[in-house]
Amino acid sequence: MYTGPIWTWESVVGWSQILLVSYRRWLGADLIEPGGDPASQSHRLFHSPFVVVSHGIEDDPVLNYGNLTALTLWELPWEELVRTPSRLTAEPGDRMEREDMLEQARTNGHIKNYQGVRISKSGRRFLIEQAVVWNVVDSRGQRLGQAATFSHWRFI
Repeated sequence: MYTGPIWTWESVVGWSQILLVSYRRWLGADLIEPGGDPASQSHRLFHSPFVVVSHGIEDDPVLNYGNLTALTLWELPWEELVRTPSRLTAEPGDRMEREDMLEQARTNGHIKNYQGVRISKSGRRFLIEQAVVWNVVDSRGQRLGQAATFSHWRFI
């Protein structure tokens, strides 16, 4: 069992670095202010005021990261978030459109200005706007998953 704050866990620090490097690779910009060691970057990413969430490459991809803003918005504790299939962040009627968007990102490396409806654990629906979705890759370009970030949402 891990001890200490989530952002200090070795696996989270490592994944945070992969998220940041992949974002820079596809978008040509930094997701957070660069600088500091990996642990301090993990802390800043986890506490950013915008959402950062990612999933792996399973047949039914499971969420594997959500910063504090994402955890709060989806009303999930970390332990539950990282067991949640990412498709469940959208209602059944919105899942096909979500999958189409993810396929576009898989094909192009990233997409910008995505908009879609999502749902929290308690059933609160919200519209995300101006989201960026990108492929998460390792140093050799091998796909490890996908991630999204957005700072604009409204409850509907």
